[in-house]
Amino acid sequence: MNISWRSSVLIFGVGFLIAVGAAAASESVAPKISFVRSEGVEHIKTPESVRGIYMTQCAAGTPSFRKDFLKMLDETALNAIVIDIRDYSGKIAFPTENPVLKEMVSDECGARDMKEWVQLLHDHDVYVIGRITVFQNPAYTKLHPEQAVQKKGGGIWKDKNGLAFVDVGAKEYWSTVVELSKESYALGFDELNFDYIRFPSDGDMKAAVYSFGAGKSKAEALEEFFKYLHDNLKSENPQGDASWVPMMSADLFGYVTVHDDDLGIGQILERALPYFDYIDPMVYPSHYNSGFAGLKNVNSDTYKVVAVSMNTAVARTTATTTRNAFLGAVAIASTSPQLYEKKSYPASAMRPWLQSFDYPVEYTPAMVASQIKANEDAGLTSYLFWDAANRYRSLRQALAPPAVDR
Repeated sequence: MNISWRSSVLIFGVGFLIAVGAAAASESVAPKISFVRSEGVEHIKTPESVRGIYMTQCAAGTPSFRKDFLKMLDETALNAIVIDIRDYSGKIAFPTENPVLKEMVSDECGARDMKEWVQLLHDHDVYVIGRITVFQNPAYTKLHPEQAVQKKGGGIWKDKNGLAFVDVGAKEYWSTVVELSKESYALGFDELNFDYIRFPSDGDMKAAVYSFGAGKSKAEALEEFFKYLHDNLKSENPQGDASWVPMMSADLFGYVTVHDDDLGIGQILERALPYFDYIDPMVYPSHYNSGFAGLKNVNSDTYKVVAVSMNTAVARTTATTTRNAFLGAVAIASTSPQLYEKKSYPASAMRPWLQSFDYPVEYTPAMVASQIKANEDAGLTSYLFWDAANRYRSLRQALAPPAVDR
C-alpha cells in the first residue's frame, strides 16, 4: 500500500515560502525544566462542535492573512483555527527564551506577537488549536544528529523531500515536546494538536536504521510516547489549578480507520484512543489509493470515501472489543485477528481532517460539502479543513450563508 502524507506542494507568496506540508517512560527522561509561564491567560472551553481551518505559521505572522481569516471565521459557521506552533522545518513559530527551545525558533516564519494574535482570536470567540509537528524535525536533528533516524552505511536518513526525522525511541527528545506544549498552552492556545507522531515513510525505508527501542514494535514504541505525553500534560498541574489541563489531539493517517495493522509507521487507532481527547484522522479523499471503497477513482465520490472511513472509525471507537467493532461497517483490512477488550470511547472523540485543496483535481464546493455531509451522517459534528495555501476557496463557498430574498 502506498501511504500518502500531507501534500508537499510548495506555495510562494507575500515574500516567503509556505510549506505544505506500553510502559511508562523512565523518570530519567522527565522534563527537568519548566519555563516560567505568563499569568492571566484565559482559555476558551472546547465547543461541543469544533469546526476549524488550518493556518500556516508563515500566514500567522502576516496581517493580510489574519484579516482574511478573522473575516471568514466571523462570517461562517467556523469556530476554530489550527495554527502551526512548529511546522515541517522543526522551527518554532514564536520567540522564547526557554533554553530547551530557543535555538529552534524560526527567523523566517511565525508571529512574534503570537500571544496577542491568540488573544484577538479569543476576542472573536474562536477556539485556538496549536499544531506541533513532532518526529519530523530537521531543526532538532541538526542539533542532535545522534537522535535522528540513521541511514544504513552512515549519516542521517531523509525522506524523499530531504527532511529528517527524530527516532521515535529517542526519549531525550520527548521532554522537549512537553516543554513546547506547556509553553504554548501558557501562551493561550486552547488545545495542543500533535502531527507527525509516527515513524517515517515516503523514502528509501530499507535504508532507515532505528537506533533506539530495540525489542519493541513500532506500535509499542509509539504508544509509549503517547502515554508519556498524556502523563506529563494531563496529570501534571503546574499552576495548582484544575483548569490548567490542555485538551490534546492526535493527527493520524486516514487509513488507520480501516486497517488494524500499524501501516508500517506505528499508528493503530486503538493504541492512540486512551491518550488524546480527539483523534483527527486525515481522511482527505485524494490520499486514498485507487480501489478504496470499491472506487476506481477516489476523487469521483468524496462522500463515500469519508463515509466509509468515519463510519468505521466510529464503530471501532465506541466498541468494547477490537473485532466486533466492525459489524455493520466496512470490512476491515486485517492482519491480526486477535480479539481483546477495550474501553468504549464516545464517537465524538473522532474529528476528521477534511480536504479543501486542489489535488489532484480541482476541489469544488460540492466536493467539500459532501465531506461535511458524510461526517454528519456518521454521527459526527466536528471537523477540521486543510489547505496549506491558506485559500479555502471551495470551503468559503460551501459555508457561505444562503442568499436572502429581498
